[in-house]
Amino acid sequence: MVTSSALLNDVFFCPEESNFYSQSLETLVLNQCVGSEVIIEFGSGDGSPVINSLLKTSFDGLIIGFELNALAAKSAKSKISSSKLNDKYIIHNCSFFDYSKPPAEYLISNPPYIPSSDSNIYQPLLHGGTDGSKIARQLLSLDYENVLLLVSSYCNPVSLIKYALAQNYYVQNFLVSPLKFGYYSSEPKVKNSILQLRKNNMAFYSDNIYLLAGVLFKKKQEFMVDLSSELIQVMTSL
Repeated sequence: MVTSSALLNDVFFCPEESNFYSQSLETLVLNQCVGSEVIIEFGSGDGSPVINSLLKTSFDGLIIGFELNALAAKSAKSKISSSKLNDKYIIHNCSFFDYSKPPAEYLISNPPYIPSSDSNIYQPLLHGGTDGSKIARQLLSLDYENVLLLVSSYCNPVSLIKYALAQNYYVQNFLVSPLKFGYYSSEPKVKNSILQLRKNNMAFYSDNIYLLAGVLFKKKQEFMVDLSSELIQVMTSL
């Protein structure tokens, strides 16, 4: 069995998920920005999703990323420099939660969502608590005006969406993509956690796929359409 200490510096790798994060960022955030907005990113990884999005859009603001994994942060900084995006994308190799809520118009993240009883899994930094939604809830509790998160259908999505509503957010818009279970989610220990969540009606997936949603949560305003019911219907459809 692979130990936690052996993989603390491994870099997350899932092209399909990274591409979807990039698509969600472009569609739901960057293409909606009209000025020099500041965006905070929790968990930048190797930076590829944001870099790809910046190269495809005319975003004129600044994205400040926080990445705990030293190897991933180093890779991200190198890619940012090679792409000549140093004026638009900055990476800090430290914990975002060590900062006192940096000011920004948006908070974005593909948060850790691997469910397990503890973090002794293939990639410990991907641990999202017992139901996979712990980190997403922490991010929603910070009270940013706009929050873009990737939400998995096997990580208690209904409870997470209801938590967001309780924090005075509504679902402004979302994208959904089917994904196959990959390396991290197929670990026996993790698969067992996901199975237990499904038995408790907290995880939704088929034999072949689960659903991943890019969700833009926005602080509630008058006369705005809330798509939370539609999102729940989609995420529980499997």
